[in-house]
Amino acid sequence: MKKLLLLLPVIAFFSCEKEDPVIPNEEELITTLVYTLTPDGGGDPVTFSFTDLDGDGGNAPVVVTEVLASNTTYSGELSLLNESVSPAEDISDEVSEESLEHQFFYSFTGADLSVTYNDSDANGNPIGLKTKVITGNASNGQITITLKHEPDKSASGVSDGQIANAGGETDIEVTFNVEIQ
Repeated sequence: MKKLLLLLPVIAFFSCEKEDPVIPNEEELITTLVYTLTPDGGGDPVTFSFTDLDGDGGNAPVVVTEVLASNTTYSGELSLLNESVSPAEDISDEVSEESLEHQFFYSFTGADLSVTYNDSDANGNPIGLKTKVITGNASNGQITITLKHEPDKSASGVSDGQIANAGGETDIEVTFNVEIQ
């Protein structure tokens, strides 16, 4: 019995709860994605936006799209926000700061357009906050924008924007209808 009483403090010491671990890159809440396309020759910007202030479930997200001009080159810029807090938090800054750990992917169907990266991380791999978009003939389709956290940027095709071998975790994925006139 005495041995058991001597062991109780040792057991108690090792079974005490420790503080919660610090998660170094805890996923941020992204409520808003805005993709702004500015015609290279001048003109009004075209904006695609996705807003889901209450997150998954609840109210449906608000998705806004505008018409793209055919045979036009656009400079694209993505903005990510967490608008569930006031003032809104700019998640784009965090993605830029942690560019080695992030990459956007752009995939499209039906629409006659191409997207190329116009920014890169410290290792020369693409990020995708800034892009070049070239539209072709009048058409309709969709574009899906996906942000991957910790993709394998050295995997086959990833630096060319092919998501198939990227791996990593999806931080946000949004599909927009696209109309080119």
